Amino acid sequence: MKRILIVTGQSGSGKSSALQVLEDLGYYCIDNLPLVLLPEIVEKLDKENNLEQLALGVDVRSTQEDLQGFDRVFEQLQKHGSVDVIYLTTNDQELFSRFSASRRPYPLAIRCQSLNECIQEEKTLLLPIKLKATVQIDTTDKSVHDLKDILLSKLGQSDNLILILQSFGYKYGVPLDADFIFDVRHLPNPHWDLALRKYSGLDAPVREFLSENVLANDMFEDIYQLLLKWLPTFSEGHRHYVTVSIGCTGGQHRSVYMVDRLTKALMADWPVQVLHREMKHWHD
Repeated sequence: MKRILIVTGQSGSGKSSALQVLEDLGYYCIDNLPLVLLPEIVEKLDKENNLEQLALGVDVRSTQEDLQGFDRVFEQLQKHGSVDVIYLTTNDQELFSRFSASRRPYPLAIRCQSLNECIQEEKTLLLPIKLKATVQIDTTDKSVHDLKDILLSKLGQSDNLILILQSFGYKYGVPLDADFIFDVRHLPNPHWDLALRKYSGLDAPVREFLSENVLANDMFEDIYQLLLKWLPTFSEGHRHYVTVSIGCTGGQHRSVYMVDRLTKALMADWPVQVLHREMKHWHD
């Protein structure tokens, strides 16, 4: 067996959807097995089947003892192939909305007095697995199609590092799945120029405006040089992806400009995936 994925995260964050996406991508998927049984099951599958890709769904219904002993399970699974942990997370407010809409009981409802207590308790129980996560995905505002695109980007090829460059707006929240976050709110804001407000950082008028600014050029050069220096090291460490998120106030001008400029500078040497998170808000 060449590749094993462990898919877990907060209840309501999309674990079932992620497994369905992985199944469509050719993974043999198994869900809701107790953690302690995973090494035995994987060993049996490895001997009796010619499986290239296996995805295992794990949730908080495993015993607390099993969850705390996850490091031991992880080491046993590594005997059968490369192991990645995909951890899905969603902000608390969105989880409240999802469970209120579905009217489904939270998995820990029998031992907690409130939904908020359940959510916080689950985070604590899953922490040993989260600490091993090689892929973290915030599904707060993601559709199933978004999730598929993100999984495709972040899983990549086992031997190739993919650079994910993401622009975002601080007014909509900081992304939870970034490896590096850079704040460009100190740069001149095209929003306050009425002639530029309707454009985005992808458009020539905004690019020209920011390219003439010393601070914008210095910020670009510093981020570019940091990535140029460290991406080879990350790749040698068998990282599948690195997510760099760049934020401004609304996620339309400065952060988009910086992501676009970095993409053009780095794409000759690295596979680059681009995500402009706030694109849906650009014409609000």
